[in-house]
Amino acid sequence: MLLEKIIKGIQLVKGENVSIINLKCKNNFICDYFIICNGNSKNQVDAIYKSVERVTKNELKIKPWHIEGLKNKEWILVDYVTVVVHIFIEEKRFYYDIENLWKSSKYIVKK
Repeated sequence: MLLEKIIKGIQLVKGENVSIINLKCKNNFICDYFIICNGNSKNQVDAIYKSVERVTKNELKIKPWHIEGLKNKEWILVDYVTVVVHIFIEEKRFYYDIENLWKSSKYIVKK
C-alpha cells in the first residue's frame, strides 16, 4: 500500500522514470524497497517530494522518518523505514546510477 501511494505522489507531478528495487532478498538490509525517480529541474524534484509527502500523510497518515537533500534539491532522500525514496534531478540520477549498484536485486520498472 505504501509503495502504491508513493508512486501516486510521484505521478501526480509528472515524476519520470520510476523504478522500484526490491531489497527483501537482501539479508538484514535497512529497508525492503528503493523507489527511484527523477525530475527535470530542482523545482520539479521539490514538487515530487512534496507530493509524495502529502499523499502518504493524507491517505495513509504516515510521515517520513527521515529526509535529506532539501537544501540543494538535486537528490532528495525520503525514508519511510521500509521504503526509501530517491528523487533525483536527471543529471545526478545518471551520475550516481543507483539501479546499476543494485542490479543483482529483483528489479522492477514502473511507469
